[in-house]
Amino acid sequence: MTGKLSGQVAIVTGAAQGIGRAICERLAADGASLMMADVDADGLKEAVAVVSRAGQVEIATHIGDLSEEAVANELIKATVERWGRIDILVNNAGGGVIKPFLEQTPETLRITLDRNLWTTLWCTRAAIPEMQKRKYGRVVNIGADSVRNGLWQHAAYNAAKGGVHGLTTGLAREFAEDGITFNTVAPCAVATPQLQALIGKGIPLVDDFISVIPMGRAGEMREVASAVSYLASEEASFITGQTISVNGGSTML
Repeated sequence: MTGKLSGQVAIVTGAAQGIGRAICERLAADGASLMMADVDADGLKEAVAVVSRAGQVEIATHIGDLSEEAVANELIKATVERWGRIDILVNNAGGGVIKPFLEQTPETLRITLDRNLWTTLWCTRAAIPEMQKRKYGRVVNIGADSVRNGLWQHAAYNAAKGGVHGLTTGLAREFAEDGITFNTVAPCAVATPQLQALIGKGIPLVDDFISVIPMGRAGEMREVASAVSYLASEEASFITGQTISVNGGSTML
């Protein structure tokens, strides 16, 4: 298959649904072989069936909790054993507990940090040495526009995603001479199936999320996936350490 990512190998975490699945569809359409990783085995099986229709590429899967270092190491090892290389790592795994900060518990705080920050940290840490061997790599993290706009009830989530944003800039400078770029795509509210089911139902918090977006709508999953595809490509070779907002104008920096 031909495409701007033809011949490349991409890992996408949190690939079973929503934005992760959309990213996989776009990368497959662009020609990349895919290692799709998620903790949800049934969802991952369904996602593979969908993504297979987007492009005739090789697809493998890895199931496990990537907030555990050993599982992240296994993911990288399995990818290298399958294809002998890693060109692209998309750290999309996430999902936090959104509620007022003083209603958070030690458990919900830990879950939010584990799902968003530790998954990104462990996967990236394991992938960098493989990218260094070839003097090439694209690491694209999925952050959050709420880190910049202080969205309601997102303080704990912002702590986790803010860590991802900070990790991006630090690694971009540290490994700039190794041919590896690190960037973050920061969406605002995105019309995943879960959010679509709530929009227009008169739920005040959901309405508030949309109200901060000047375009007056949630983003589409394909719009986020498009930004990821660009940053994952050779075309973005001089872009590193950046947070690219896909947000309809909800922050303007």
